[in-house]
Amino acid sequence: MKKNILTLSDFSREDFESFLNKALELKKNRSNKDFSRPLAGKTLGLIFEKPSTRTRLSFETAMVQLGGTSIFISAKDSQIARDEPARDTARVLSRYLDCVAIRTFSQDLLNEFAEYADIPVINALTDLYHPCQVLSDLLTIKEHKGDYGNLKIAWVGDGNNVAHSWINAASVIGLNLTLACPEGYYPDSKIVENALEKKIGNILLTSDPVEAVADADVIYTDVWASMGQETEHSKRIQAFKPFQINQELVNKASRDVIVMHCLPAHRGEEISEEVLEGPNSVVWDQAENKLHMHKALLNLLIDN
Repeated sequence: MKKNILTLSDFSREDFESFLNKALELKKNRSNKDFSRPLAGKTLGLIFEKPSTRTRLSFETAMVQLGGTSIFISAKDSQIARDEPARDTARVLSRYLDCVAIRTFSQDLLNEFAEYADIPVINALTDLYHPCQVLSDLLTIKEHKGDYGNLKIAWVGDGNNVAHSWINAASVIGLNLTLACPEGYYPDSKIVENALEKKIGNILLTSDPVEAVADADVIYTDVWASMGQETEHSKRIQAFKPFQINQELVNKASRDVIVMHCLPAHRGEEISEEVLEGPNSVVWDQAENKLHMHKALLNLLIDN
């Protein structure tokens, strides 16, 4: 297994299973009051250039529950904000920390940091990918559906960083993934091409949300304007209106479809209040599972 988590396309099917099985094990252990502390004496650094609620708290709580310590570093309060090269920061922090999770805009910056670091580097979100989110989502699907291999997963909305990580996952573990996006808001074409070249799974693109959700077992959406795209919000609302996950659209899917959203949700925009709070929604389980998946990743990367 690779020492870094930069993008899901770097991993094998066996790696995915290792992540999921470890997360299930640690979640079960916690519910059985097993408070083992395998990372006692270890320290996780969190370098965040973007705001965060769930990702930051789940990483910090994960480290505490595993017996370690986390240190949060806002990028604006570090020398990174004064143009210190990522390679210099990486080499120094490697002498202080046992692992670092980075939430930033640039995937290139993250990759450079990982190249020069001697410790595991985790992508806690970039503009291009959000791998840890999709791993925790797969954990949620596995819990609710038993597996993910024979399911139809429908992504409805923006072809953003989370969508890119779903495409990566589909091309490794063979998912049946359909993405419905408005024209002009499709996923990055190079990421799609690289995934299709592997000829693993079934990845389809459409601009018709009804086609995407037809008989779907999982419907997934995200905000229409990601961080850094706030000035496009009004324009995007007009383009994405037909892509709202409302009850009418959910009724086109399988009867026991689960609806997912990585949060924060804009109720009444990408998802209706009725669906978010409805019986098909698993968003709260999904949010909790970030904690268990992050524990698994930290355990596997640091303890091994």
